[in-house]
Amino acid sequence: MKEKETPISIEKNLGITPIINLPQNIKKEVILEGWVDAVRNQKRMGFIILRDPTGLAQITIDKEGRPDFQDLPRQLTPESVIRIRGTVVENPQVKLGGLEIIPKEIEIEASADTNLPIPIRGKPASLELRLNWRFLDLRKPENFLIFRVQTALEHAMREYWIKEGFVEIHSPKIMGTPSESGAELFEIANYFGRQAYLAQSPQLYKQYAIASGFPRVFEIGPVFRANPSFTSRHDTEFTSIDVEIGFIRSHHDVMAFEEEWLTYALEKVAEKYNQLLEKFYGTKIVVPSIPFPKITTEEAQNILKKKMGYTPPPDTKPGDLDPQGERLLGEYVKKEYGHEFVFVIDWPTTVRPFYHMRHPDNPSLTKSFDLLWKGLEITTGAQREHRYEVLVAQAKEKGINLESLNFYLEIFKYGVPPHGGYGFGLTRSLMQIFDIKNVREVTFLYRGPNRLTP
Repeated sequence: MKEKETPISIEKNLGITPIINLPQNIKKEVILEGWVDAVRNQKRMGFIILRDPTGLAQITIDKEGRPDFQDLPRQLTPESVIRIRGTVVENPQVKLGGLEIIPKEIEIEASADTNLPIPIRGKPASLELRLNWRFLDLRKPENFLIFRVQTALEHAMREYWIKEGFVEIHSPKIMGTPSESGAELFEIANYFGRQAYLAQSPQLYKQYAIASGFPRVFEIGPVFRANPSFTSRHDTEFTSIDVEIGFIRSHHDVMAFEEEWLTYALEKVAEKYNQLLEKFYGTKIVVPSIPFPKITTEEAQNILKKKMGYTPPPDTKPGDLDPQGERLLGEYVKKEYGHEFVFVIDWPTTVRPFYHMRHPDNPSLTKSFDLLWKGLEITTGAQREHRYEVLVAQAKEKGINLESLNFYLEIFKYGVPPHGGYGFGLTRSLMQIFDIKNVREVTFLYRGPNRLTP
């Protein structure tokens, strides 16, 4: 399968030919722009390896035929930016696709310092150093691929939403009350003389949209968590993908939508990028079958304890799953069901927020779910409680100050339909697509307890 993406828009708009398009331009004159990846300087010949976001190309200089280029290979440093006008020529000896560029003009647009703080080629520097010099680290084609895939994934998700009649919202990120709970909140100390907070999620506003008569909504935007964790999967600012659906019958309707939506998006990305995923990362997207397996939290606990002999750490909340438990459950599902995904459903009220609807026949359980992908939680969702009196009672039971939630609770006095939704972790899904174990490497610019720059 050939990679289907060809960024011809660059060629049309700027007159620049992406390197990936060179096979369609043999014997034609092209303009290339990019970074110097490497230089080989010989007595009679000089070779420049040019890199752009789509690949590598060899620029071949005949010093005798072009004495004006004779000193150029000595002047160029790795990562300098150059512009080349030349002819695409077939040469089977060239390892880069059997093509080379015979230049007519070469312009040095920006010279790079000879002392690069991190290597672009060869053995990578430490992760912390690469994060310090993230703009250099992202020049690597394999790192740029992460964000090409991210773009395609979000685009496919939007396609499906639009096809299904969803409306996009942009909710406030500065709030007068906490959006989830008092924990993990970033406070704005002086918001014009008032207390304010950064939004932990768009949850309250997604429900506000349903109350406003928007039948189905989605949002892709930043959320903030004052989580002091230093693990490989936590951050203090990240991109959340959120969905809310009105007029549902149960949380099973929400799960049915999510598996269709996610399968559609993964199929689109796999079709476009599986070849490059295998080339750079030795992995590929396995498009899941529908329906996804479902396991209750009680069943999950029994599987871990009785079938896998696992005891969670003592600080794990009763009824909850710790990261190792999630990983083991993912392995069990893969072995028993042949599936990478599993919905873990019907969580105890003790580990779910007040606005999750409860089962009428067992009020200790909520109509909620997590979606695990290869043993990593990527989604939390539920049917929401839409009945005012029940919602108030559940908030009181959780010890929540009702006055702080007044704007939210008031909407349920005036007819809100049954609804539910989920929050989907973008960076966690990228970790699973690329088989990368650290969220820092799939985030454009990471934010954590010890990182506020770049």
